[in-house]
Parts: sequence; C-alpha cells; structure tokens
Amino acid sequence: MRFALSAFILFSWINLVYAVEQPNVILIMSDDQGYGELSRHGNPILKTPHLDQLAEQSIRLTDFHVAPMCTPTRGQLMTGLDSFRNGAMNVSSGRTLLRPEVKTMADLFQAGGYRTGIFGKWHLGDNYPFRPEDRGFEETLWFPSSHINAVPDYWNNDYFEDTYTHNGQREKYQGYCTDVFFRETQKWIQSQKQGKPFFAYLPLNAPHGPHFVPNQYRGPIEAAMQKNEKVVKHLKPARRKALVSYLAMCANIDENIGKLDQFLKESGLEQNTIVIFLTDNGSTMGPDYFNAGMRGRKVTLWEGGHRVPCFIRWPGGKLGPARDLDDLTHVQDLLPTLTELCHVPQSNSKLDGMSLVPRIRGQVKVLPERMLVVNYSRMPIPGNKKNMFLSVPRKEGAAVLWKHWRWLENRELYDLQQDPLQQKNVADAHPAVVKKMQSHLNQWWDGVKEAAAVPQRVVIGHTSENPAMLTACEWLDVFVDQQGQVRRGVRKNGTWYLTVDQPGMYELELRRWPRESGLKLNAGTPALKVSDGQFGKGVALPIAKAKVQIGTYEAIGKPDATGQSITFTGVPLESGPVKLKTFMQDEQGKEICGAYYVYVKRK
Repeated sequence: MRFALSAFILFSWINLVYAVEQPNVILIMSDDQGYGELSRHGNPILKTPHLDQLAEQSIRLTDFHVAPMCTPTRGQLMTGLDSFRNGAMNVSSGRTLLRPEVKTMADLFQAGGYRTGIFGKWHLGDNYPFRPEDRGFEETLWFPSSHINAVPDYWNNDYFEDTYTHNGQREKYQGYCTDVFFRETQKWIQSQKQGKPFFAYLPLNAPHGPHFVPNQYRGPIEAAMQKNEKVVKHLKPARRKALVSYLAMCANIDENIGKLDQFLKESGLEQNTIVIFLTDNGSTMGPDYFNAGMRGRKVTLWEGGHRVPCFIRWPGGKLGPARDLDDLTHVQDLLPTLTELCHVPQSNSKLDGMSLVPRIRGQVKVLPERMLVVNYSRMPIPGNKKNMFLSVPRKEGAAVLWKHWRWLENRELYDLQQDPLQQKNVADAHPAVVKKMQSHLNQWWDGVKEAAAVPQRVVIGHTSENPAMLTACEWLDVFVDQQGQVRRGVRKNGTWYLTVDQPGMYELELRRWPRESGLKLNAGTPALKVSDGQFGKGVALPIAKAKVQIGTYEAIGKPDATGQSITFTGVPLESGPVKLKTFMQDEQGKEICGAYYVYVKRK
C-alpha cells in the first residue's frame, strides 16, 4: 500500500513537472493587419479591446519584423530559416513551396509529443509534399494559396458557408471564415487526449482582401469614421468603403480573440497555454488613414511594410511582468524561442533565427547586437523602371536592419532615430555604416543565392495525392493566383516544374474552370454576387482544342462529350523531374492561354 501511494505521488509529481515544462501553444497570425490596426497603437477609428488586453498581459516585442508579404513570413515562422533558404519566397508563381526536407515547427512539436493542428491559411504549398498534412500537422482545416477565392480554392468561396479542406477532404462549413477557424480550433482543443499538450496554429485569412465581413461589424466603424472625419475625408468613396470593411474584419478578429480567452479560462487552460499573436506583414490600408508613424505598407521595404505587433503571453510560465522589449527581433526567432520554452528538440540545421528565451525570462538585459535581412521575391509589374518589383530573387530586393539603421535595396540609408518616416536618404553622410551593412548584405546573398535559384517541384503520381489538381498558381514566375483572373480569362501561360513519383501511364485532364464549377471550356459565367458587391462576369473564351507538352510527350486533343475538359490518356511518364506546359487554342490553333487547371492521375 505504501509503495502504491509513493508511486502515485511520484507519478503525479512527474505529470505536474511535465505540464509546466510542456505548455500548450496557440499561435495566431492575422493576414494584412498592420501595426496600426490596434487601438492600443493609437488607431483613431478601430477599437480592439481584447487584443489590447492580450497585449497588456504579454511580453511585447516592439521592434519585431516579418517579411513584407504573406508566404515568406509564413515559411520563416515555420522553419526559423530565411525565405530564400527555405524555398518559400513569393505568394504564388511556383515560389510558395517550402523545401520538403526542412522540418517545420509542426514537425518538431509532433516529434516532441504534441498534438498538432492548423486552422486557416497555410500558403506554403497546395500539393504533395507541401500540404500541411505532409508537414507535421495531424489535424488540418485549411484553404489553398493566398486567400479565399484564390485560383485553387473551392470555386466561388466567398468567406461565408465556404468549403475548406479538412484532413484531406473538402467539407462545407457554416458561418463566417474567421468565426469558423476560431470555433474549430476550440472544438479540436476540447477533443484532445488528456495529459498530452497541443500546438494549435491559427493563421487567419482576414483582413486580407476581398474584404467581406458580416454587416454588423461595419456600423461601429462607420460611426467612428464620422466622428473622425478629418482622418478619412480625403478618401474616395470606393476606398472609404473598402476601409470600413477592412477595419470591420479586424473588429471581428478582436471579438474572436475575446471568445478564445474566455474559452481558455473556462477550460482551465489559460495558465499553462502560451498564446502568441502577430501579423504577417504591414498594413494594406494603413497609409491611407493611419500608419502608427511609419512609412510604407505591405510589399514595401520601408518600416511600415514589415514591422508588426508580436505579443507573447504565458501566465504560468514565469516570464516576469508584462512589458515592452525593444530589441531588434524577427519572425525567424519564434521557432527557436517556442521549442526552447516547450522543451521540444530542434533538429533543423543552423537556423537564421535565435531563441529569445534569455531575454524574455530576464536572464539578459539585451540581445546580442545583430543585423537582420528582410527580403522576398516580388511580383513583376509591367512598366516599373525602378526595379522595385522583381519576379526572381536578387539582393537588391532586400532591406538590412541594424539598430536604428535601415539599408534599403542596396542604395538608400535611413536613420530611424532622426527620421522615423524615412524621408531622407543619408547614405552619403555615413559611408562607414553603408560599408558595414553592404558587407552584411553581400555575405547574406552569397549564402542564399544558390538555394534561391532552385525551384521546388510538386510531386505527381504519389499515393498521398492521386489524382492531384495542379493550378496556374504554380506556373513558375507567372502570376495567376485569383479566381477573378480566371473569370477574366487572362491571356497568360506558364510551366509547371514537377517530379514524377512512379513511372507508368498517366491521365491529364485540362480545364479552364475547375471541376466543381460544372462550366464548359468555352463558356462564360454570371457575376458572383456577394455582400459587398460582386465579382465580375466570367468571360467566355473560344477554346476549341488544346496541346500538352510533358517531358518528351506532346499531343493535341479536343473537348470531351461534356465540353468541360480536354483529356489525354495513356501518357507515359518515367520517374524523376519533368516540366508540364499546356496550350488552350481556338479552332485555327492560335494559343489563347494555358489551362488554369490540370487534374493529373496515375492510372
């Protein structure tokens, strides 16, 4: 009896230590919400009481930086590696694919004994081996590509009662997207096995456009605008309407943060759960009305493009009082920080990020001095002569951050202490600073340029995804990422870089519209009506035949009996790397565009 009691006490003690040492983790990241879209940061229109409260209870990283665009930030968050090193450097165009051999945060937590789940926007690859279910997540509820209503997303999803991919199968969910992702996260947490910690990744799609939101959230924003008319009086009606919806989406996020907090309290999980909130890039609309004293927005290298909020709360973690930490920090730091806090082994090679735990726990007064590089591969914009947007990675598309200095595009130096709005290039006045930051930029570039040049390849014919749906999102360095572009019938074409997993006979089904649309190749479609207006009509294209080129195989085909697709059967493919290109043609054989959708099946 004495032995049994002693064993019980020992077991209980071990469980208690385990619970303290391995907390739960909820990692929340909103999309396109800037530093200024919190009332705590001075927003004159938007009220965010729940995010403000979270901030009051948190370690607040006040000089925290991400990439200026979605995918690079997400890849850096998941791997602790620079985006040019991990492969996920652009929002589309075959450049979103996170190198398969790199362990993700979910891989590490799963190996460390955690249950892992994702609820929302992944944006690091839509096909095998890049999907979240291939990258360490046991529970997956997500939509593909950059936003709801992107090309590979379920046709005509519009944020309400949408169809998402749940554990490999498409399912329809009731409710508004942000509400669904928070709700399903909480349901999953409640279903967890007792005694096993969880890692829940909640990457929201809001307030990314299109700016659709339940009407009840617009009223308070419109009223606040009327009280602060001077802030928005310069905006044209269409832009003002978009701002209302954008801020209303932020208000909905804030409300859901409050509900999540209440859930954690009622479930007894609050004390031993780390909650982190950040956003994925600078604001899309902040410079129009309020940008927290920064220049720039999403897709720029000025401070407003990449400095974002980051709050870390762990009530039972002995992190000391809630406070601001003004050290220069980066999204790449979160993986080593979380794995150390949670005693999860870190098996990746040398990281670009560093653990912030000594600083967070007050073991050091400042972090080691360092330079950081903010970069991403930007989309080409026709007619842009200043080289601000690049379709392939180059060192001139980066910013170097060092203390209060900012070296942009290898040509401009700004001193944030004297010039927080980055209006004056002071490179000529500080040659020693320029030389040092240029040297760091060159060293960084030499370390990433070879990896950045190698495209990642979707795998076809693998048992994990057969058939597979390929979309124009993966045309290398060609931007077709929006269902609106498919509706307009953009006259573009590109090449898929693929790997054939198993040799054999394959079937390639070419489509202008996805299967679930039921539309014929040469058909148009009515405008999609939504709460804020409508998507444009789908333009009819005179598609009469198609050509396909894959490896050494080339053929021309006609539409099938339904008129919805052109299918090539008995396509012989050997295992290994291969390129695929398609050509939709009119009756005379003139090229119109590529097939926006190709369904590939190993027979």
